[in-house]
Amino acid sequence: MSAGAVRDALAAVRAAGHRLRERDPEEILDALGDVLETWRDPDSAVRRALARELPSATGFSEAVVERGLTLALEPWTRDAFRELWRQEAGPGATGFGTTSVLLAGAIPMPTLLALLAPLALRSGVIARAASRDRVTARHVAASLRERDAGLADALALVEFETHDRDALDAFLGTKCVVATGSDETVAAVAHRARGHVVSRGHRLSVAVLGETADLAAAAGSLALDVALWDQLGCLSPVALYSLGGRNRAQQAASALAAALASIEKTLPRGVVPTGAAATIAHERSDAELRSASAGEVGLHAGDHWTVVAERDDRPRSAPLHRFVRVHPVPDMPALAGALAPYSRHLAAIGCAGVELPGDYGASRVCALGEMQAPPLSWRQDGIGVLAPLICT
Repeated sequence: MSAGAVRDALAAVRAAGHRLRERDPEEILDALGDVLETWRDPDSAVRRALARELPSATGFSEAVVERGLTLALEPWTRDAFRELWRQEAGPGATGFGTTSVLLAGAIPMPTLLALLAPLALRSGVIARAASRDRVTARHVAASLRERDAGLADALALVEFETHDRDALDAFLGTKCVVATGSDETVAAVAHRARGHVVSRGHRLSVAVLGETADLAAAAGSLALDVALWDQLGCLSPVALYSLGGRNRAQQAASALAAALASIEKTLPRGVVPTGAAATIAHERSDAELRSASAGEVGLHAGDHWTVVAERDDRPRSAPLHRFVRVHPVPDMPALAGALAPYSRHLAAIGCAGVELPGDYGASRVCALGEMQAPPLSWRQDGIGVLAPLICT
C-alpha cells in the first residue's frame, strides 16, 4: 500500500470518527459489548473462523488456539467492558480525532482490545496488522461490520512495508499513536510520531513457588501457563523462582518437566522458527556443559520442551517456545534481589504456595494457571486500557 493510499484511509477514518463523536456513547458501548460477547461464544462464526485460520497464520497448534481463546476471553464480558469504561473513562470522555495502532505479536486478544479501545472513546482508528498475525484484525473489522456499520467505517486496516518511510509517516499522521512491539520498535515509532504516543513495549513474566506448595499441582498449573501461546506472550512465564533452596528447586524442575511432557499430549507445541530452534539447541548445550563442569545444573528436555534447573538466581536468556529456567532462592529478600533486574519489563508474577509482600514492579500478580487470563481491567504496563487514549 502506497503512502497516498494510507493517507486516503486515514482521511476516511477521520471523517468516520467525527460521525462517531456525534453519536450517543452508550450506543457505542452496547455495540462493542456485543462484539465481545460474540468473540466469547465458541460457536459463533468469528470464533470458528479464528480456530480455523489462526493456526496456519501464527504457527500455534489448533488445540492451543482453542484453549487459549476460551480461557482468555471468558472474563471479557459486556459487563466487564462497561466496568472498564466506568473505571477509566466515564461520561464525557473522548479519544483523539484519530488513533494509529501499530500491532505486534501473534496472540489475538491484545489485537482485539487494542482496536476496540479507541473506538469506545469515539476515535477513528487506522491500524497495521502484525506480521505474524494477519487474521485477527481482519476478523475484528468483520465483527464490527456485522454489528454496527458506523463503527466498522471508523476502522481502517492498512499494509505497507516496514522500510517504506513515506507510508509509515502517513500512518503516524494522527493525534494519537499506540505502538506495540520490541522496545526498539516502540522507540523508533515514538521518535517519528508527531502526536501523543502510547508505548507498549517488551514485557515478560515469571513464576514463584513457595516452600509448602504442592509440587505436582503447581507444576501442572505452571505448565498450562507456559504451554498456552507457546510462551510467546508477555504473560507467559519464562522462569520459576523456587523458595527453599537448591534441593527444592531441583524437585520443582523435575515436576515441571513431567507436567510439560504430559500437557504436550493435549496442547501440542506449534511451529518453531529456525532461529529460535537454534537458540534452544544452543542453550540446551550450554546447560549440559555447565552441568558437566560445575555440577548442580540439571537439564530436562523433551522433543518440544526444556526445563533447566539452575544453580543460582542469576538471570539468563529466555529462548521461549516452552523453555523454562528454575532458579533456587532461599528466602523473600533473595527473591526481591532476583526479580530486581526484571522490574522494568515485568508484566506478571504467577504464584503458588506463597503470598508476596509486594508486586516487584509487576502490573499483575495471580495464581499459577491463571496467568494467561487477565481481566479487561488489567492495567497493562501500569497505564490502563482506555485512560492513556483519552484526549484531555
